[in-house]
Amino acid sequence: MKQLRYALEAFVLIVFYGLCDLLPASMASNMGGWIGRTVGPRLAASRKARTNIHESMPEIPDSDIDKYVAGMWDNLGRVIAEYPHLAEIGKSRVTLNGTDHIKQSIAQNKPVILFGAHLANWEVMAPAVYSQLGIKLGLVYRAPNNPLSDKLLDYARSLHGQLKTLPKSKTGTRQLVQSIKNGESIGILIDQKYNEGIPVNFFGRPAMTSPAFVQLARKYQATLIPFHCVRHKDCEFTITFEEPLNTDGADHAVISNAHERLESWIASRPGEWMWLHRRWGKVD
Repeated sequence: MKQLRYALEAFVLIVFYGLCDLLPASMASNMGGWIGRTVGPRLAASRKARTNIHESMPEIPDSDIDKYVAGMWDNLGRVIAEYPHLAEIGKSRVTLNGTDHIKQSIAQNKPVILFGAHLANWEVMAPAVYSQLGIKLGLVYRAPNNPLSDKLLDYARSLHGQLKTLPKSKTGTRQLVQSIKNGESIGILIDQKYNEGIPVNFFGRPAMTSPAFVQLARKYQATLIPFHCVRHKDCEFTITFEEPLNTDGADHAVISNAHERLESWIASRPGEWMWLHRRWGKVD
């Protein structure tokens, strides 16, 4: 039964991907946004998103919570529709700010670890850095449960094999460590729950977080650079690379500092973050 469900899900995704590939990037994005905000708020998963927003920002009125949930689904629909156009978007639809932080590190022969969150379209960062700065990033990602869907999304994410992708697995972890040892730079999203991690304060509640991005940066003298993506109309984006994090001190202090950055980005644009994650454990 699971295999049949996976096959049906992958079929729908492939058809939608093909349709979006035929359309101009803006038109595909608008179509995905319309589907997302029309269908998404009616799904049961939206209850989890509303609960997460309310518990994270209790001062927000219910009417705004509904607006942010609809915005989240609009954004998610756009992200999916934009997968076939990642190369084009990265080249001509992304404005990069703060790139000197990256260039300085590379000039010193130090790899960079760019860390961010599932904000706006998080997938456009690596294509933009590659096309505009000529830097190939290894991309750490969590594979979806459906292996058929995973292959298609990874094909798009890697720009048809031009960028290295590193799944969150034992094999992927070995590849990640080897990449950094080789002086290669990587991009990683740190806003998902990691049960084997350490608890850090995130929107006033403890959230289990992997310390690996800090430990790797410290061990291999990599520069730890925060980045966040902002969506403008259709599929136009600005990505800002902030001042590198100081990795001196305890892991918990550095990770807490990183999550303070995430918190400020999310609070400024709540409709562009993935509130569907079980970031704080089970949400009924």
